[in-house]
Amino acid sequence: MFRILMTACAAVALASCVAAPMSNSGPAPGSDPRQAPTGAVRAPGGQTQGYLAPTALSGKDILPPPPAPGGLYDQADRANYDATRALEGSPRWKLAQQDNDLWNGGALKRFSCAMDREVSAKGTPTAWKLLHKIELDGRTVGTPPKNFFDRKRPPLGNDKPICVPREKWLETNASYPSGHSMVAWAWALVLSEAVPEKADALLKLGIESGDSRVICGVHFPSDVEAGRSLGAGMVARMHAEPAFQKDLAAMKRELAKAPAPEGCGA
Repeated sequence: MFRILMTACAAVALASCVAAPMSNSGPAPGSDPRQAPTGAVRAPGGQTQGYLAPTALSGKDILPPPPAPGGLYDQADRANYDATRALEGSPRWKLAQQDNDLWNGGALKRFSCAMDREVSAKGTPTAWKLLHKIELDGRTVGTPPKNFFDRKRPPLGNDKPICVPREKWLETNASYPSGHSMVAWAWALVLSEAVPEKADALLKLGIESGDSRVICGVHFPSDVEAGRSLGAGMVARMHAEPAFQKDLAAMKRELAKAPAPEGCGA
């Protein structure tokens, strides 16, 4: 159902390419800064710094502006939000809730299952830290365009169901680009490089994780696409960093020996 909705909305948006130019859960990565004693953001794994310096990429200069309010792209985004509210309580809705939690048995567990390799702090410490560093880089690269474009989240101004509690961060953390989609797509790309025989499943899951943000009702489709684009650019840029190259090589060796995860179902 979701793919049908996405296709229909995309068709409306495509028709507007010439006629309507663009203008200037828990929370997404970057919106819930767990502060280290030094003031740096601390990731769940304890890292306080990713691979990229703040000046390595400029997300606000890379991305185009979000859809102009009231334009056909924006109308398609909002129609998609309205239509996907019908998924409340469905199995796909529950997967979106799982994807909302990157770490605690949520999205990372789904990636472990898709890869058929258990990722954990104890069993695969290099992979564990690398994925946390990617989340930190997602905050570094994704937060400036969020603040610059300041697009409001889809649930603001209505009481339609969303898959996470309605909390203050929905008002203070902007919608464009989607930080979760950015991190999930970056994970999918890097893990596909580490375990290439599982690339189909991992890349499919990376797309699904972004779609989950729309199903959840916390992002518009154009936010998700912007997050994927920025996530891909971030991964490409990370490959120029010797520290990333070293950790990626170590992660490949580590995952080659990792056991299959438990509790993945059929």
